[in-house]
Amino acid sequence: MATTSIFPGESPDIQTRLALADDALILGHRTSEWTGHAPLLEEELALANIALDLIGQARALYQAAGELTGHSEDELAFLRDPAAFRNALIVELPNGDFAFTIARLFFVSVASDRRWRAGFDDPALSAVAEKAMKETAYHIRHAAEWLIRLGDGTGESHRRAQEAVDALWPYTGEITDNRAAWLQAVAPVLIRATLQQPKDSWMQSGGRDGRHTEHLGHLLAEMQILPRTFPGARW
Repeated sequence: MATTSIFPGESPDIQTRLALADDALILGHRTSEWTGHAPLLEEELALANIALDLIGQARALYQAAGELTGHSEDELAFLRDPAAFRNALIVELPNGDFAFTIARLFFVSVASDRRWRAGFDDPALSAVAEKAMKETAYHIRHAAEWLIRLGDGTGESHRRAQEAVDALWPYTGEITDNRAAWLQAVAPVLIRATLQQPKDSWMQSGGRDGRHTEHLGHLLAEMQILPRTFPGARW
């Protein structure tokens, strides 16, 4: 399937910057949806801060992408259609229950941490990574602590955590450049959480090429409504 973009042609450098930015933006938006709905006030504040971290990373990455495309961060975030987004499918899935959100945050944060710490030849991405890796380390710690509490908690919390891990596992192939390193970081937390690690088999893919679930279109319709309704508006 041909991909679409708001600008002609996408070099590997543009694709990398957009993929990183889109992952951060979409996961940040999903995480922000817990505002007013988290199980504890403390957790509501924690998730809101994590969402702000991710959206801040997205802004820096869109600015870096804009250096190559000539577009502003607002244009890249708000004026692209779903097929032009390069985020992994896992970040666009609906939040589900709290266990699903925590398991996803853990899996994606571990993958992001591996990527930030691997280093970049691109100076713009290296500058973003220097700050992002500190934030992502906190995201991992927070999500891991919750996943352990849920998995090694009550029978109900264990069931929900295991169902979340099982449902998300087929989407993790798209976020892991180094699968062995990712598994090495994830496995000890699953063991402490008394959760079974699913076997690797067929993996979902397509997000990096602009082939998304129907959920992304609904998310973007909500996120982009103001700039699309009032072009050029500033607030």
